[in-house]
Amino acid sequence: EPMRVWSLDTNKQVRQLDGHINIKSVCVSPDGKHIVSGSLDMTVRVWSLSTGKQLRQLNGHTAWVRAVCVTPDGKKIVSSSGDETV
Repeated sequence: EPMRVWSLDTNKQVRQLDGHINIKSVCVSPDGKHIVSGSLDMTVRVWSLSTGKQLRQLNGHTAWVRAVCVTPDGKKIVSSSGDETV
């Protein structure tokens, strides 16, 4: 199940991001350069919006990732999980 990026102007898909399945949360960085995804696989992943390539995989949760968010300055990612950690 890839993530899909759509153009609001044309209503057409402009990018497909493959490799992260069962995604439960997605967030775009404040500068619009990155997408962050959280999944049932207990990982948080960072993607380049311009290329669609995965840049990082963050591990540490012991249950599925419920939510992800990027801080307003774009320097940190906050994630919450079914393991009751943030």
